[in-house]
This record gives sequence, C-alpha cells and structure tokens, in this order.
Amino acid sequence: MTRIALIAAVAENGAIGRNQQLLCHLPNDLKLFKNLTSGHTVVMGRRTFESLPNGALPNRRNIVLTHNPHVSWPNVTVIHQLDEIEQEKTDDEIFIIGGASLYNETIGLADTLYITHIHHSFDDADTFFPPIDETVWRKTDIREMPADEKHPYPYTFVTYRKKNRSKG
Repeated sequence: MTRIALIAAVAENGAIGRNQQLLCHLPNDLKLFKNLTSGHTVVMGRRTFESLPNGALPNRRNIVLTHNPHVSWPNVTVIHQLDEIEQEKTDDEIFIIGGASLYNETIGLADTLYITHIHHSFDDADTFFPPIDETVWRKTDIREMPADEKHPYPYTFVTYRKKNRSKG
C-alpha cells in the first residue's frame, strides 16, 4: 500500500517560504530531504516546481499539480487534479514537497510528516504550513540540532506518524 508523506522545513510561526524561496539555508535539512526522497515520487505544485533551480529533481519521479492544461516540462508528469495522484501510485511512499495549498489539501491524506522545525520566526514569510494537530499525529523520531557555522538557527528533525483512531 502506498503511503503519503509531507516533508517541509517549518519555522516557529508556521512559515515555510518567502517570495517562492526557502526561508533559510540549512544544509543538513537539504541532505535529509535528498536522502528521504531519492528513489521515490515527489509531488509538488507548479510554483514549487518553478522555484527549483535546475528543474526536475534527479533520481526521483517528479509530479507537478497544475490547473494549466498547456504546460509540460522535461522529466515531469503533469497532473491537473489531486485525485490523479491515486492513479500515479507506483511507489511505496509518495512525498508531497509543497507548496502551501498542496500541503493543506493533502495533510488529511498523509500517513507521515517529516518536519524540520526551525527554531526561529520569520516575520517576512508569505507561505505557511498547516497546523499539526497533536491529537492526530504522534512524534516517533526527534533529533535536536544546534546552530553552527553552516546552520544559522537551531532546528529539530521530527517524524510524525498518524495515530490510529477507531471510527465509531
């Protein structure tokens, strides 16, 4: 069965971006992103895709969700509705990598959240991750990381798994 995971770096104020860019450069977060998503399918919105400096991410199946029926890019599968992801399931884990509207649409479908919590607030941010409801999600892995010469802010890698809730 295919699992859906959301992966993002989220500031204390819920921010994930500014001017279609990441909030800050955290090399260890980028390394974790690459390690987790390599060899898997990544799904993103058009603006997230257009913010990538080199187009499609290597060693991954890239799917872009857009309402524009006239676009195409090399090494990218284009879909126009979220339910088309169901038809594209060929992987054990599909990663939703942004942006905000796609995160909002898919957090209820997700099984796992891979969140890098940046211990800083960015007042000039314009893009935000949906709130993580701790009654729905449980933390299964937590790794605290200090600020250093390459990382301007302390951060924490947290894996959340959806809690099993009985329907009644």
